[in-house]
Amino acid sequence: MSMNISSVSNQNLYHSYQKLSSGKRINKAADDPAGHAIAEKLKSQINGYDVAKRNAGIFQSMTNVAEGALGSITDSLQRIRELSIQASNGIYTAEDKAYLQDEIEQLKSHISATAGQTQFNTMNLLDGSNSSLHAAVNPNGSGMEVNMPVSTLDVLGISDYDVTGDFDISVIDNALKMVGSSRGGLGATSNRLDYTMAFNSSMSINLTASHSRIEDLDYPKAVTEQKKEQVLMQYRLMMQRKMLDNADGSVRKLFAM
Repeated sequence: MSMNISSVSNQNLYHSYQKLSSGKRINKAADDPAGHAIAEKLKSQINGYDVAKRNAGIFQSMTNVAEGALGSITDSLQRIRELSIQASNGIYTAEDKAYLQDEIEQLKSHISATAGQTQFNTMNLLDGSNSSLHAAVNPNGSGMEVNMPVSTLDVLGISDYDVTGDFDISVIDNALKMVGSSRGGLGATSNRLDYTMAFNSSMSINLTASHSRIEDLDYPKAVTEQKKEQVLMQYRLMMQRKMLDNADGSVRKLFAM
C-alpha cells in the first residue's frame, strides 16, 4: 500500500514538472480528452488562416509585379502617342516620319517583350497563358479568381500601327484605355487582398487566444499545485517512515520476549 501511495505521488509530480516545462496544460489526449479535441480543431483553423494570409500576400506581390509591368507599357504607349502627334504635323517629310516610326517600332518591341516576359514564379502574367489564377485566400482552400490582363500587341490592337502612312491616333488611345483598365483591376484586386490579409490575421489571433485558453498552462495555479503535491509527498513519506519504525519496534519487542 505504501509503495502504491509513493508511486502515485511520484507520478503526479512528474506530470506537474512536465506541464511546467512544456508550458501546456494538455500534453496528450489523456490530460483532457474533450479539451484536446477542441484544441486540435482550433489549431487546424489557425494554421488554415495563417496559410491563407500568406497566399494572399503572395498573390498581392504577383499583382504588384504585373501592375509595374503595365506601368512600363503605359509609358511606351504615351511616347508612341507623342510621336504620332508629332508625325501628324505637316512639316515632316516621309523620311522624318520613317525616323519616328523607327522609334515607335522599338517601343512596340518593348511592349511585346514586357507582355511576353513578365513573370512571377516562372509563370507568364501578361501574355494570356495564365489569364485566370485561383487564389486560395480562405482557410478551407477556397478563395477568389484573379484575372490577369493580356497586353500583347495584337490584343492592344497596335501590332501594325504605322505613322508613315494613314494612321488613327485613337488606336493608341484605345490601347491606353485597355491598359489603364487592367491596371485599375489589378489595383482593386490588391486592395481586396489587403482586407483579406487583415481579416485572416485577425481571425488567427483570436483563434490562437482561444486555443491558448484551452491548452496553455496557468502557471501560478500549476506552481501552487506542484508545491502542494510536494508537501503531500513529504507528509506521506514521513508517515510511511513512522509506520516502518513502529513495525520495527514491534518486531524488536517480540524478539525480546
